Amino acid sequence: MLALIASPALAQKRGEPPITATTQASGGPIDPARAALHLEHVDLAIEVFPDTNRLQGTATLTLTTSEPQTRLLIDLDRNLPVSALSLDGKALDAGKWSNPEGRLAIALPRPLKAGGRAVVRIVYGGTPHVAVRAPWDDGLVWAKTPGTQKPWVATTAEGYGCDLFWPCLDFPKGEPDMVDLHITVPAGLKAPANGTLQKIDTLPDGRTTWHWKARSPNPYSVAIDVAPYEEVSGVYLSRFGPKIPMNYWYLPGREAKAAALFQEFAPTLDFYESLIGPYPWYDEKVGVVETPHLGMEHQTINAYGNNYRKTPSGFDEIFQHELGHEWFGNQMSAANWDDYWLHEGYAQYMQPLYGRWREGEARYAVMMDEFRLQIRNHAPIVSGRILTEEEVYEDEKGGPGQDIYVKGAWVLHTLRNLIGDDKFFEVTRRLVYGRPDPKPGNFKPRLSSTPEYIAIVNQVTGTDMNWFFDVYLKQAALPELIETRTGDTLSLKWKTPNDRPFPLPIEVQVDGKVRLVAMPGGTAALDVPAGAHVVIDPDSRVLRRSEAVEAFQKQVRIR
Repeated sequence: MLALIASPALAQKRGEPPITATTQASGGPIDPARAALHLEHVDLAIEVFPDTNRLQGTATLTLTTSEPQTRLLIDLDRNLPVSALSLDGKALDAGKWSNPEGRLAIALPRPLKAGGRAVVRIVYGGTPHVAVRAPWDDGLVWAKTPGTQKPWVATTAEGYGCDLFWPCLDFPKGEPDMVDLHITVPAGLKAPANGTLQKIDTLPDGRTTWHWKARSPNPYSVAIDVAPYEEVSGVYLSRFGPKIPMNYWYLPGREAKAAALFQEFAPTLDFYESLIGPYPWYDEKVGVVETPHLGMEHQTINAYGNNYRKTPSGFDEIFQHELGHEWFGNQMSAANWDDYWLHEGYAQYMQPLYGRWREGEARYAVMMDEFRLQIRNHAPIVSGRILTEEEVYEDEKGGPGQDIYVKGAWVLHTLRNLIGDDKFFEVTRRLVYGRPDPKPGNFKPRLSSTPEYIAIVNQVTGTDMNWFFDVYLKQAALPELIETRTGDTLSLKWKTPNDRPFPLPIEVQVDGKVRLVAMPGGTAALDVPAGAHVVIDPDSRVLRRSEAVEAFQKQVRIR
């Protein structure tokens, strides 16, 4: 795909201009004064200059604070220098702000009291950092459309953060209540973005300004996408009542493939609504835009760059995965990157569940087996610390990496089989909506965490399930089931890291008959006739250590 769209000249600029460690880090421990800030409203006007790979912007931030402030700390890449700044309508001298490392510090003429509000207008611009390998790292992608060689521009910011192209609070709780986006692009180009389109203004020279309004976008999900897009649209009649606009912006010349992908929108939405609950942004839109990178969960304007590739599952897994993040990531956002298995594990698990919804248990089992072969167990899914995005997503930084996807999915699979569908999906609804009975209008976007999730599981099941999560989430190694057969007795024992309690029951099939074996204390003994054929966990309901999987993974690595 990249070979089709990136010219050699553009490729040489990847990774330039360099960014500081401050800009590269997103999340992590937050200074209390910065954490006390809240964005009520952002008015962001950005002009995109594809010919020179530059941006020019004016951001008006309406901030409140829960603690007294003598200065404001706003995240902004220093490659986008500030040329003017005002506070509550009054211009500040250039000496009142500085940005040596990518965190704009604004000295306040007078202290801002706890509960106070300030309106900061920041005029900035320059050459933003160009992504090396989006979406696995971040920045601007300056590309050309296949054939016509027209500009094709996209942003990604999950890893390095929103400060790559706009002044923001670059941590999960920095989510603004409302954003107005005004994106100005050259003549002939379009700029679909988050939320609802308010209007399009055409300037005398043919440039257009696209005004979008979005509520509560995750900081990294604010996105800019520019190209000579075509559009296919329709309306989804939600099973909860609302008529929801559906829009897909695609590149010219791909009409047939775009139409085929668009046919997946409504069935996928119906799956999520039937299993989880109402589409969270029912009052805005379901939006997807074709991008020169693989994909990203940009709220109501999900990035799609899978080149219309299908797998044996029969559906576009990138489209389906990113749409899942409208529930797991955008409606429910983790307050700490350390808890992002709630985003990725759930979104990943929705794929085999969708396969099951479409085709049945066989498809589900095949897809879960594919995930099982990818689990690495190099680090715990949850560390219990406040982490940056990179410390979670990157193996080389000691994080769990892809395990938050595939191991997270298997943890959820095991939990569902343990507590049953009714309780599992009630847990899920409470996580996503904060209540078990979501309907349009009775829920708002929310922040969550692993401790809250465990508390929800305990509440819904009426039992203490901490032992389950202590082993699966907080330890790297998987529990191992030790089997010993002596005469007519089969003994089972769970072996866990640091001998942690693990009373997980297990199904045992003896000569074709299956029974669920309780394992209080992590052990069990059952009578099994000599010579009987025994299969442990015949339907693969439980995530546990497998020597066969480990041998396969070792073989693949050697190859």
